[in-house]
Amino acid sequence: MIESVKSINSLLSGNAATGVEMGSAGSVSAAAAQGTGTQMSFAQVMGDMASEMANTLKLGETKSFEAIQGKASTREVVDAVMNAEQTLQTAIAIRDKVVTAYLEVARMQI
Repeated sequence: MIESVKSINSLLSGNAATGVEMGSAGSVSAAAAQGTGTQMSFAQVMGDMASEMANTLKLGETKSFEAIQGKASTREVVDAVMNAEQTLQTAIAIRDKVVTAYLEVARMQI
């Protein structure tokens, strides 16, 4: 699943597809918090969210493997896995909303 998210992110990462230049802000949350004039396209925002989701899922897997090896505490593993689960549920909810919106647009009469 992580590989499919990476492939989506690689499709969205090109500036030619979005037509918007990258600003100096490093992440979506930093640009939103600062309220600066840097504009990010919808594709860039979704790509950043996909990258963060993949990183969160990888962290949960890594902590699980560290626990098996005895390198991580139970609390660290539970925190990482719960965070990964919440991120995955958010991604599924966003996907469902996008599919619903697409189906609604497809049903519109021309």
